[in-house]
Amino acid sequence: MKKGYLVLENGAVFEGELTNDEGEAFGEVVFNTSMTGYQEIVSDPSYAGQIIVFCYPQIGNYGLNELDSESEGLYLHGVVTGEQCDIPSHYLSKNSFSNGLEEKKIPSLTGVDTRAIVKLLRGHGTMKGKITSQAPNEIEEDWTYDNVFVPFVSTKETKHYPADGPHVILMDYGYKKSILTSLLDLGCCVTVIPYNTSYESITALKPDGIVLSNGPGDPKDLSDQFQTIKKISEQYPTFGICLGHQLLALSHGAQTRKLLFGHRGSNHPVKHTETGKVYITSQNHGYEVVSESLEKTNFTVSFTNINDETVEGLKHNKLSIQSVQFHPEAHAGPSDTAFLFNSFLQQISQTGEHHYAFT
Repeated sequence: MKKGYLVLENGAVFEGELTNDEGEAFGEVVFNTSMTGYQEIVSDPSYAGQIIVFCYPQIGNYGLNELDSESEGLYLHGVVTGEQCDIPSHYLSKNSFSNGLEEKKIPSLTGVDTRAIVKLLRGHGTMKGKITSQAPNEIEEDWTYDNVFVPFVSTKETKHYPADGPHVILMDYGYKKSILTSLLDLGCCVTVIPYNTSYESITALKPDGIVLSNGPGDPKDLSDQFQTIKKISEQYPTFGICLGHQLLALSHGAQTRKLLFGHRGSNHPVKHTETGKVYITSQNHGYEVVSESLEKTNFTVSFTNINDETVEGLKHNKLSIQSVQFHPEAHAGPSDTAFLFNSFLQQISQTGEHHYAFT
């Protein structure tokens, strides 16, 4: 392996070794605190355009399998690790972590003091950065790039998954496969549609409920979709997850803002405001719904983050709308909040008529 560097926009340089020859990576540098689940993490479309720094010291121990990827492609821009295991040990393993990244042309840097990177990002906030083989003093200081990724990761065509249960529309802003699997396991008939599908096209599909998926980037970049989101959520039971949660809030008059370094990991505690019960959740986001902005809406905060008291869930006071900032499907992570999918289906059952389509 040859020498490589992670260079941050504030001038900080971290030296390591490049695990492949896939060229430079450029993107927003973020960190994930999960101890397991690296395959699910790198294949999550919400990481589009980002360079992931793994906090856990060794990544790749159990290799890559054919079951756990959350999407068909990899949309992240790069990976930084302390150590990568090239001889994985697991009966389902089909490939090593480093080979899997190389096959998808994702630059990777290892042998790095990732703890130092995380301390820097926690103190100064998320920054742009580059993985490169160039000496730091030879790098051109151009940190501009296109950071609107939802049009890139969203499906380009409608996809139907027949079943006998209620018909759920999954609006794809970069959905994880596990969200689809959770709905199918509950017997739902699911139709996955592009993020910019019109209101008229959605109603023509005769859904019983709508799920707004996770996805990458700043939710305000999708302001041209707010009117459609508001109209469908006023007509159908709606469940927002992660980016979908933020889009629902914005569409109904609330505000969002960027967090200093985001929540990315599988051990984030949230408190259910109604019961006081605390759940451990999987999270991956860099923006939050501003609590103060909810005063002029009909939303009530349903979950809050134990660590920083940010808004983790919303429930509408009049409409069948609920949303969460975390991932109830939790791949990778705990399944403590998987019951929220059942709660969504209960809302659907209370609306009366159902459309069992595409059988």
